[in-house]
Amino acid sequence: MSAHVAWIHVAPIKALAIQELEQVELGLLGVENDRRFCIVDPDGRMLNAKRVQRFVAVRPRFDETLRHLVLEMPDGRKVEGTTDLGAATLVTIYGRSLPAHIVEGPWAEALLDLAERPVRLVRFDEPGEGVDRADEGAGASLLAEESLRAIAKAAGVTERVDPRRFRMLFGISGVAAHAEDSWIGRHVQIGAAVVEPGGNIGRCAVTTLDPRTGISDLDTLAALATYRQGEITSEPLAFGVWARVVQPGAVRVGDRIEVA
Repeated sequence: MSAHVAWIHVAPIKALAIQELEQVELGLLGVENDRRFCIVDPDGRMLNAKRVQRFVAVRPRFDETLRHLVLEMPDGRKVEGTTDLGAATLVTIYGRSLPAHIVEGPWAEALLDLAERPVRLVRFDEPGEGVDRADEGAGASLLAEESLRAIAKAAGVTERVDPRRFRMLFGISGVAAHAEDSWIGRHVQIGAAVVEPGGNIGRCAVTTLDPRTGISDLDTLAALATYRQGEITSEPLAFGVWARVVQPGAVRVGDRIEVA
């Protein structure tokens, strides 16, 4: 079986649930609206799911053309409105201070109970700034579907682990578990785009959370420590790879993937 794109996952708002798409335009900095928004505390520090676990159960739906956002809350409520920008601000994320604008509307009130503290929704001024390893040029991430079955076996569950736990941009079918590790430093054509994996992605406690509820229910870290022990990786507890975008282009579910 040839390698192809199995799924495309983006997170319109960093830390909230992923959104599954059929196609994206992959630019040099990644998908323009992937993690373009984030939630900050009163000090302007990013709030992620390590700090507020239940954030992963909030499902955002963003329409870029209409600038319309819908938040599907865990209790079934829908909060929606346009993403009108207000005052300029600075966001502290991964040790960097980045320019952004506050997004006006009902968002802070809707997220207050989950966060258990005052929050604000902000939009980064530049695309790609909310992506992990943005300072290394990471615009994409890749994960083989068979890797999900491998970690499921190590964790003692019968079905593949839900890929939404790992929040990766592209899922890859038709290759062996962790084949993506061998792609580091090579050019990989994915649809009309070309990426170059730069390293492994080390995992944290967020991957233990059920993406539907935000409750920790699977010890992914113990599974990785067990079955990937002794593997040579660029980060500990590695699962999937991050990549720089060498050539922008459209990527669709079902597109072929070829490794140089």
